Amino acid sequence: MNDIPRLFQAFVAPAIFVSAEALLLLSLNVRLMGIVTRLRAYLHNRHTAAKQGRILESEAYSSQIASIERRAEMIRKAFVSTLYSLLGTVTTCLLLGLGLYWRTAQVMAVALFVASMIGLLVGIFHYVREMGVALSSVREEAADLQFMDLGERLGAVEEKTGSPATYDV
Repeated sequence: MNDIPRLFQAFVAPAIFVSAEALLLLSLNVRLMGIVTRLRAYLHNRHTAAKQGRILESEAYSSQIASIERRAEMIRKAFVSTLYSLLGTVTTCLLLGLGLYWRTAQVMAVALFVASMIGLLVGIFHYVREMGVALSSVREEAADLQFMDLGERLGAVEEKTGSPATYDV
């Protein structure tokens, strides 16, 4: 019975990491959904432009789509690594409880916790990489004259009609 307080002490670190990993996963999920939403819009706009014979516009979207897909892949890797880390941390808690009765479970818990923290570091690494690319992606979009010309054409449509363009961009 005197091992119970030690068990709860052992649960503290994994429990804190569970909360931290869950918050990181929430952040990654929001970021991934934003990227996916933008990617879907660009894919739709590229398809519409290609179908209507606007080749330059379609090519402009294609270059942006490639950039967004690279970012989405980095976020996906960060998400998966962090998710596995969360799974390992929760399993660590279970092994710590089992460790009261089975000594080998304690060793397994320590090894799994270390592996989970390495997985968390990998996830954070991918997230940091994507954050670095995010701003450069916006700069590429601004420097892409074909893509920027799309906005000018929409502005001209709005000036002529007096209403926002219903054109797909």
